[in-house]
Amino acid sequence: MPRETKAARAQRTAALVARLRQIYPDAHCELVHSNPLELLIATILSAQCTDRQVNLVTADLFRKYRTVSDYADAAPDPFAADIRRIGLYRNKAKNIQATCRILRERHGGEVPRTMEELTALPGVGRKTANVVLGNAFGINVGLVVDTHVARLSGRLGLTRETDPVKIESALMALVPVPDWTDFSHLLIWHGRRRCSARSPDCAACEVALLCPSATVG
Repeated sequence: MPRETKAARAQRTAALVARLRQIYPDAHCELVHSNPLELLIATILSAQCTDRQVNLVTADLFRKYRTVSDYADAAPDPFAADIRRIGLYRNKAKNIQATCRILRERHGGEVPRTMEELTALPGVGRKTANVVLGNAFGINVGLVVDTHVARLSGRLGLTRETDPVKIESALMALVPVPDWTDFSHLLIWHGRRRCSARSPDCAACEVALLCPSATVG
């Protein structure tokens, strides 16, 4: 089989975006939140943890803590206990409280809207910043690369890279800027609902004809 050209890959990617949008018209960030601060907190908590577990914890957390000062001024041990059902909860508790102190002291209590300011916060890496920028503010600086996006990017033949930063760069070159946030959601939804890590359902996959890894076609 001849090697796919960059132009052909971009064309196939566009077809994937269109098809996945038909399949998942309601694809969205599944971390439950009502404002940028809640999304930032939820995303910090989501590292190495499922969205479902995070949502279970934040259902009570967001009723108890509503402002950056609520988090910043909370007693450390009781606050850590409030998120103890989350993996690595002690370290995450420290990062959340430190982040909220910085938000209060340097950003007027607001979540900043730039990659540089967000990634300067404790516990906030590029993936978390992309989640917040894209979903809270509609700002497309990059693409969220989680385990689902990384897995499907390889299976769909969009990139051979395995490093998240390099995967993100490769996808940014293929997908139009306005689609960056949505494309991550579409891959995540497809990864959770059809293309699982251990047993991808190729027989029922709606994009099998666009996937070089599909076992049916």
